[in-house]
Amino acid sequence: MSTEDNGTQNPAHNPGHDSSHNPVGWFEIYVADMDRAKAFYGDVVQRDFTPAPMSGGDMEMWFFAAERGAEGAAGGLIRHPMRSPNMEGTLVYFSVDDCAAAVARATAQGSQVIVDKQSIGEMGFIAIITDSEGNSIGLHSWT
Repeated sequence: MSTEDNGTQNPAHNPGHDSSHNPVGWFEIYVADMDRAKAFYGDVVQRDFTPAPMSGGDMEMWFFAAERGAEGAAGGLIRHPMRSPNMEGTLVYFSVDDCAAAVARATAQGSQVIVDKQSIGEMGFIAIITDSEGNSIGLHSWT
Protein backbone atom coordinates (compact mmCIF):
# COMPACT_ATOMS: atom_id res chain seq x y z
CA MET A 1 0.00 0.00 0.00
CA SER A 2 1.18 3.48 -0.70
CA THR A 3 1.19 6.13 1.98
CA GLU A 4 -0.69 9.34 1.30
CA ASP A 5 0.72 12.74 2.32
CA ASN A 6 -1.34 12.61 5.51
CA GLY A 7 0.26 9.29 6.52
CA THR A 8 -2.75 7.07 5.73
CA GLN A 9 -2.44 4.05 3.49
CA ASN A 10 -4.44 3.94 0.28
CA PRO A 11 -4.90 0.41 -1.16
CA ALA A 12 -5.95 1.87 -4.53
CA HIS A 13 -2.38 3.11 -4.99
CA ASN A 14 -0.69 -0.18 -4.13
CA PRO A 15 1.65 -0.93 -7.04
CA GLY A 16 1.21 -4.68 -6.48
CA HIS A 17 -2.60 -4.42 -6.40
CA ASP A 18 -4.54 -5.08 -9.61
CA SER A 19 -7.03 -2.20 -9.56
CA SER A 20 -8.46 -3.08 -12.99
CA HIS A 21 -11.01 -5.35 -11.25
CA ASN A 22 -13.83 -4.51 -8.91
CA PRO A 23 -13.10 -5.67 -5.34
CA VAL A 24 -15.91 -8.23 -5.02
CA GLY A 25 -15.22 -11.46 -6.87
CA TRP A 26 -17.80 -13.86 -5.41
CA PHE A 27 -20.90 -13.83 -3.21
CA GLU A 28 -23.17 -16.40 -1.58
CA ILE A 29 -26.71 -15.78 -0.38
CA TYR A 30 -27.88 -18.22 2.26
CA VAL A 31 -31.38 -19.61 1.88
CA ALA A 32 -33.71 -21.98 3.73
CA ASP A 33 -35.91 -23.03 0.78
CA MET A 34 -33.96 -23.32 -2.48
CA ASP A 35 -36.95 -23.64 -4.82
CA ARG A 36 -38.62 -20.58 -3.30
CA ALA A 37 -35.36 -18.58 -3.43
CA LYS A 38 -34.65 -19.52 -7.08
CA ALA A 39 -38.19 -18.49 -8.05
CA PHE A 40 -37.83 -15.18 -6.20
CA TYR A 41 -34.41 -14.24 -7.63
CA GLY A 42 -35.25 -15.55 -11.09
CA ASP A 43 -38.22 -13.18 -11.21
CA VAL A 44 -36.89 -10.14 -9.36
CA VAL A 45 -33.38 -9.91 -10.83
CA GLN A 46 -34.27 -11.74 -14.06
CA ARG A 47 -31.50 -14.38 -13.90
CA ASP A 48 -31.27 -18.12 -14.55
CA PHE A 49 -29.39 -20.66 -12.43
CA THR A 50 -27.13 -23.65 -12.94
CA PRO A 51 -26.61 -26.36 -10.32
CA ALA A 52 -23.27 -26.26 -8.51
CA PRO A 53 -21.20 -29.43 -8.90
CA MET A 54 -20.31 -29.49 -5.20
CA SER A 55 -23.92 -29.81 -4.01
CA GLY A 56 -24.65 -32.85 -1.88
CA GLY A 57 -25.26 -34.00 1.65
CA ASP A 58 -26.32 -31.07 3.82
CA MET A 59 -25.42 -28.49 1.16
CA GLU A 60 -27.26 -27.36 -1.96
CA MET A 61 -25.95 -24.58 -4.17
CA TRP A 62 -27.08 -22.99 -7.42
CA PHE A 63 -24.99 -20.47 -9.38
CA PHE A 64 -26.48 -17.32 -10.90
CA ALA A 65 -25.92 -17.42 -14.66
CA ALA A 66 -22.70 -15.45 -15.25
CA GLU A 67 -19.86 -15.05 -17.71
CA ARG A 68 -16.26 -15.22 -16.64
CA GLY A 69 -14.61 -11.84 -17.17
CA ALA A 70 -17.90 -9.95 -17.43
CA GLU A 71 -18.52 -6.85 -15.31
CA GLY A 72 -19.75 -7.51 -11.79
CA ALA A 73 -19.31 -10.39 -9.35
CA ALA A 74 -20.55 -13.93 -9.81
CA GLY A 75 -22.20 -15.88 -7.02
CA GLY A 76 -24.94 -18.19 -5.98
CA LEU A 77 -27.67 -19.29 -3.63
CA ILE A 78 -26.63 -21.75 -0.94
CA ARG A 79 -28.52 -23.87 1.57
CA HIS A 80 -26.15 -25.07 4.27
CA PRO A 81 -26.42 -25.62 8.02
CA MET A 82 -23.41 -23.37 8.77
CA ARG A 83 -25.40 -20.16 8.09
CA SER A 84 -29.03 -19.12 8.08
CA PRO A 85 -30.65 -16.33 6.07
CA ASN A 86 -30.87 -13.02 7.95
CA MET A 87 -31.13 -9.26 7.47
CA GLU A 88 -27.99 -8.43 9.44
CA GLY A 89 -25.18 -9.51 7.11
CA THR A 90 -23.39 -8.03 4.14
CA LEU A 91 -25.64 -6.25 1.65
CA VAL A 92 -25.29 -7.42 -1.95
CA TYR A 93 -26.64 -5.09 -4.66
CA PHE A 94 -28.01 -6.68 -7.84
CA SER A 95 -27.87 -4.81 -11.13
CA VAL A 96 -31.42 -4.53 -12.47
CA ASP A 97 -33.17 -2.83 -15.39
CA ASP A 98 -34.94 -0.30 -13.14
CA CYS A 99 -35.12 -0.35 -9.34
CA ALA A 100 -38.81 0.59 -9.32
CA ALA A 101 -39.73 -2.27 -11.68
CA ALA A 102 -37.65 -4.77 -9.65
CA VAL A 103 -39.26 -3.54 -6.39
CA ALA A 104 -42.70 -4.08 -7.98
CA ARG A 105 -41.76 -7.64 -8.99
CA ALA A 106 -40.45 -8.31 -5.48
CA THR A 107 -43.45 -6.91 -3.62
CA ALA A 108 -45.73 -9.00 -5.84
CA GLN A 109 -43.98 -12.00 -4.24
CA GLY A 110 -44.39 -10.67 -0.69
CA SER A 111 -41.08 -8.83 -0.35
CA GLN A 112 -40.88 -5.91 2.07
CA VAL A 113 -39.41 -2.61 0.92
CA ILE A 114 -36.77 -1.34 3.34
CA VAL A 115 -35.63 1.58 1.16
CA ASP A 116 -37.69 2.46 -1.91
CA LYS A 117 -35.99 3.58 -5.12
CA GLN A 118 -33.82 6.59 -4.42
CA SER A 119 -31.13 8.51 -6.26
CA ILE A 120 -27.50 8.12 -5.30
CA GLY A 121 -26.45 10.95 -7.60
CA GLU A 122 -24.18 10.23 -10.52
CA MET A 123 -24.00 6.55 -9.51
CA GLY A 124 -27.65 5.88 -10.36
CA PHE A 125 -30.40 4.56 -8.11
CA ILE A 126 -30.76 1.99 -5.34
CA ALA A 127 -33.49 0.22 -3.41
CA ILE A 128 -33.28 -2.25 -0.52
CA ILE A 129 -35.78 -5.07 -0.09
CA THR A 130 -36.17 -8.39 1.69
CA ASP A 131 -35.89 -11.58 -0.31
CA SER A 132 -38.03 -14.71 0.00
CA GLU A 133 -35.74 -16.10 2.71
CA GLY A 134 -35.52 -13.12 5.10
CA ASN A 135 -32.26 -11.62 3.79
CA SER A 136 -31.88 -7.95 2.91
CA ILE A 137 -30.69 -7.36 -0.65
CA GLY A 138 -29.94 -4.22 -2.60
CA LEU A 139 -31.00 -3.32 -6.11
CA HIS A 140 -29.01 -0.93 -8.34
CA SER A 141 -29.96 0.64 -11.65
CA TRP A 142 -28.70 3.52 -13.76
CA THR A 143 -32.23 4.77 -14.49
